[in-house]
Amino acid sequence: MFTKNPWPGIGFDAWLLSLDAMTVIGLRTMRIAQGGALGDREAQRMVEEKMLAMVMLPFALWSSPTDSAATVTRRGLSHFGKTVRANRRRLSKAA
Repeated sequence: MFTKNPWPGIGFDAWLLSLDAMTVIGLRTMRIAQGGALGDREAQRMVEEKMLAMVMLPFALWSSPTDSAATVTRRGLSHFGKTVRANRRRLSKAA
């Protein structure tokens, strides 16, 4: 029996997430550098989101003993990806 190797797809998904994350970093840097109330709020939001993401990560990765490493990895990428993509969309509209 031949089973498909999930890791190349996972690697590609991780690469896409990194591109979105780099975009968010750039857009957030510009917003924070502009200062003012928007910059302050963005800095506060960034810290709050990162803290919440790390607190919620164990729950996102929760798995059964039969789950593969690939399945758990995909859950982790999905957990962080949702917030990163939402931030990219939100910050791109305002740019």
